[in-house]
Formats: sequence, C-alpha cells, structure tokens
Amino acid sequence: MSTDYLPEHRHPFRDRPRPGSGPTGTSSTTGPLKRNGPAERAAVVDLAAIRHNVATLRSWVQPAALMAVVKADAYGHGALPVARAALDAGATWLGLAHVSEALELRESGVSAPMLAWLHTTGTPFGRAVEENIDLGVSGWELEPIAEAAQRLERPARVHLKIDTGLGRNGATIEDWPAVVARAAELQESGLIRVVGIFSHLAVADEEDREAETDEQLELFHQAVETAREAGVDPDVRHIANTPGILHRPDSHLDLVRAGLGIYGLTPFSDRPATDFDLIPAMTVTTTVAQNKAVPAGQGISYGYRYRTAAATRLALIPLGYADGIPRPTIAAPVAIGGQRYEVAGRIAMDQFVVDLKTDDATVAPVGATVEVFGPASGISADEWAAAAGTINYELVTRIGARVPRIHVDTRPGEDVGAPTGESR
Repeated sequence: MSTDYLPEHRHPFRDRPRPGSGPTGTSSTTGPLKRNGPAERAAVVDLAAIRHNVATLRSWVQPAALMAVVKADAYGHGALPVARAALDAGATWLGLAHVSEALELRESGVSAPMLAWLHTTGTPFGRAVEENIDLGVSGWELEPIAEAAQRLERPARVHLKIDTGLGRNGATIEDWPAVVARAAELQESGLIRVVGIFSHLAVADEEDREAETDEQLELFHQAVETAREAGVDPDVRHIANTPGILHRPDSHLDLVRAGLGIYGLTPFSDRPATDFDLIPAMTVTTTVAQNKAVPAGQGISYGYRYRTAAATRLALIPLGYADGIPRPTIAAPVAIGGQRYEVAGRIAMDQFVVDLKTDDATVAPVGATVEVFGPASGISADEWAAAAGTINYELVTRIGARVPRIHVDTRPGEDVGAPTGESR
C-alpha cells in the first residue's frame, strides 16, 4: 500500500537529505524535512565555520583557555554538533546557562568541562554534582549545592560570580566578602571546590565606553584579591565575552567565554565579522511557494503597509514569525536566483511576500531557492537584525524548531587543534 499520503513526521528516516541534494560536505540533520529533494525550509549550519571561528578566537587569546558558549541550543545552531566542533577546534570548556542544557550534553557523551551559571530553586544541583558539571554561584546557591555534595559524598565544583556592574546575577560588591568567606568554609570542609571566579562585561561592545569597562575590570581584580585573602584561590578567572576577546586583551586572564564569535557574528555595530576573520555559520533557506501577477496598487499583508507601485509579480516565501522571522521587520533583503529583493509588507505567522518588481513569470518561479541570510548570498544576519530593530544574537537564536537544522561540514579535518590553557 502506498504511504505517500502519510504526514511527513511518519517518515523520519526518509526525511534526511539525499547525498548531493544539499551543501557540500558531510552532514547531519534534525527535524522533519521534505521527503523528495531539499528541505522546505532549513537552517544550514556549517561546522567547518564553527571550527574556523573557534581557532581564530583562540589565536586572539592564547595562552588563555577558551570556553565555547553553547547555551540556548548553541544560539539556535544546535548544541551537540556545535559543542563537538568547538572542542575539536581546541575549545577547553563549554558554557551553558542552565544545568538541564549541560545534562543533555553529558547524556550525549560529551565529557568536556562544563559550566552552568543560571539557577533557580528547582535546579537539579545533585545531578550536576554527579555529572561533574561546574556551577556558577551568586550567593544563595552555596547552601543547596553544599547539601547536594554532602549527600553524594563528593565535592561540588563552583565558580563564584561577582557583579561588577551588569546588574544581573552575581554577588554585589557589598555581599562579596560574606560569599567568599562562606565558600572558604565549605571548601575547607570538603563540600565544594572553588574552581573559578567570574563576572560579565556590560559595554565592551561599545568602543567609546572604555572607562566603564576599565571600572569593571578594576572591580573584578579587587574581588579576586578579596577572595584570596579569605582563603579562596581559584584556578581560573574569567570575565571576557566575545567583544572583550576582540577588543580588550587585558580582559583575557585565564579563560574567556566565546559566544557570538564562534557563530561567525560580530558584536560591534560598526565592524563586520570579516574584520575579525569570522565566518557566519548559519544559512537560512527555503523555496518560493507561489509566484503570481498583481496590478499596481495591490496591498500586501496585514495592514496594507505596502502597496505595489506598478503591475508586478509577487513571490510568497514560506517563513514567518512562527519560524523566528521577526514580525516588525521592514524591507529586509532575501536572495532568489542570485538577485536581491526586499520583504514587502508585514511578516505573517507562516509567510512573507517579496515584490519582484517585474512582470516576467520566469523570475523566481515556484520552487526557486530563497536564501534569507547566509554567506553564499552575502546577506548577513546583521542586515536582518537592523531591519527588525534587534540584534544578530536574537535573530539566529530565535529561528524556530519548525525550521530543521542541517549540519554540514564543508572542510572535514580542518581547523582541528589542541586546546590552549588548563581546564583543571
């Protein structure tokens, strides 16, 4: 009996792209794909670009060690394949926001040192201790972590966080002496080991605000001295994020936390990723779903924020805000058949429209490949972020689960190296 009428999710193995149907190199994929030919829509992630970016950032920070931040499913790029690629390229640590994210990597066989730093009263601290996951501590977490360590009869590995000005988690300057004193007591009793002290830069991506970064670094160094005086001498000090890596070598210290940079994106509004030899890893692609002729004055999408200036053809693109394309986007570019066009009208839940500005029916036919952003077209996530009034971090991270991630490796074996710095 034919099964061609069955829903796509009934054919998980047939959904994988066939050799030669996608980008060059080896590949893996997650999520349902169109069964015949390329995916209906996809976020293609080049692991060679991830390795290249990690190697490039390592060259900026040696001899400091590099932590690859793969929180939020690696900024939407796929945590497990990105983590493995980053480690292959010499990253020494992995950074996660939540313990649950770290546990997923452990369960997939990743044994590298990991740090998770954002906790609630429901965080499974015991599982983290069991799985040798380092825990960021702002203050209150010390007691439940120590209780878990005592119950398991093994010390917990912690990194104490000082808030040097960002105003999020981390102990305040006023509370810091009490936090390090308690940490010293728990370390003396064998319940914890203070592996690191860390903080986070607030404005290192704004090069005209050096004084504020200087102040944060000064406060951080003072906090480390306070900890040492209390008997806490960490293995690693870390405060640098990607902008700190690229712009503030005095922030590199023992370990850096590279997030945005490993995905080939720039943290600076006025400096493209190419300035730093970083390669965007993600390409978002789909195909034209409809091509039709319309008259002059045709309103497009909700609210008629756009009307055609002349008789033209419209291409329907099957991606919308349910897929992570920001609804407020105005006139963002896409590439079809090697030509750039702009989004016309509002982004809808599942689709948006491009005015082809031609009456030629052979332009952008149904099934033609559409690149929303990616290195092949030269359209950057930064352009889309600007058109949506957001940042490139958010744009790539919000690409939804309905868009399968396809992982390719266009340069197998390249940019693989030994890690720098010490992890233990």
